[in-house]
Amino acid sequence: MIVSPLWRGKSFAVLGLARSGAASVHALLAGGARVVAWDTDEQRRDHIRARAVGQDLVLADPLEVDLADFDALIVSPGVPLNRHPVAAKARAAGIPIIGDIELFAQARPALPAHKVVGITGTNGKSTTTALVHHILQSAGISSLMGGNIGLPVLEQTPLPEGGVYVLELSSYQIDLTVSLDCEVAVLLNLTPDHLDRYDGFAAYAASKAGLFAMQATTHDAIIGIGDTPSALIARSLSGRGEHLTKIAPGVCMDQSRWPSLQGPHNAQNALAAIAVCQALGVPEAMIDRGLESFAGLPHRMERVAVRGGVTFVNDSKATNPESTAPALAAFTRIHWILGGKAKSDDLDACAPSFGHVVHAYTIGDAAQTFAAILDGKIPVTVSGDLATAVAQATANAQPCDTVLLSPACASFDQFRDFEDRGDQFRAAVEALA
Repeated sequence: MIVSPLWRGKSFAVLGLARSGAASVHALLAGGARVVAWDTDEQRRDHIRARAVGQDLVLADPLEVDLADFDALIVSPGVPLNRHPVAAKARAAGIPIIGDIELFAQARPALPAHKVVGITGTNGKSTTTALVHHILQSAGISSLMGGNIGLPVLEQTPLPEGGVYVLELSSYQIDLTVSLDCEVAVLLNLTPDHLDRYDGFAAYAASKAGLFAMQATTHDAIIGIGDTPSALIARSLSGRGEHLTKIAPGVCMDQSRWPSLQGPHNAQNALAAIAVCQALGVPEAMIDRGLESFAGLPHRMERVAVRGGVTFVNDSKATNPESTAPALAAFTRIHWILGGKAKSDDLDACAPSFGHVVHAYTIGDAAQTFAAILDGKIPVTVSGDLATAVAQATANAQPCDTVLLSPACASFDQFRDFEDRGDQFRAAVEALA
């Protein structure tokens, strides 16, 4: 566990006791802080209570206590600060609202000498974070990944001297962080997403740009400039000179030796990871070795089976059209399963690759809407649910075709989360005769 001596004797309120919130509570208690914590989920409260026996923990709703007595309010990234009343209450009390990544930033001075890589962007964060971590591990460099991927960073064992913390950072996490000075900060891209939490796209982009505002100007910034908002952020950092690397789109690369990094979007992810590792001083031969041996991530263009010459690919993590578009570009004859809880009412980002789609199968809340959009452009069937779509796609597919689950939607209409959706896709494929 990562703790800071700065917390000893201080008081913190914590709202939200899922993974990052629970890790924050335990780290603060281990650091000698007094903690008031709350979650509407009774099981989560019981779990925290059981692990904190004998420690200075009180379970109470921050909305029901005087926040003026606290040094900070820690909220989970899932708490919508633009709508939740606790945000106004904390501001009225004059206390900062932070998250677990800011607690990690506070703990850094007490850790063995290390570096931090922070990776953000609308799409590609998880793959790039995992790829950087994998390359470092392959090169014999001690590293861990955390943030929006894997275990919460506070819950992990501190790295020895020379280690590298590789953090995937959502806009929500950046909003809750004020002092994380990354030795290497990465912005992959910016497209509309999470606009229910922001006052327009410009505010969302500004949130992402906050990662660089926290950096020392002598530290390295790496920015994909394939979209105008990202390019504008890169332009604002032009004074950094050699400490600014721009990743241009459409760079031709030989990806044949990287089986888990296919498609133009993964070329960009790989370029960003290469730039990160070069900034960290990793030898080129070690970078090449890591790219070749990277196994990819579950639910992100994950090949789950080949049946009768048909390849089944789980891209359940593609929860918006912009993240589905690269998957459509990566294969040539696709039976496309899409739909769920839509984040937008169009599929414009996917349109350039409609020619790769043999047939589409729509599911979930967006089934009828997406079928209407695709009608007349590609053959489409309203399947309704995932199991039906898998069966129909399999019946129509020919050898060398790809059955691709890349929903372009959130999963919460029919599934617990995108992992559950991907697992059910895998189960449906495994159940095929």
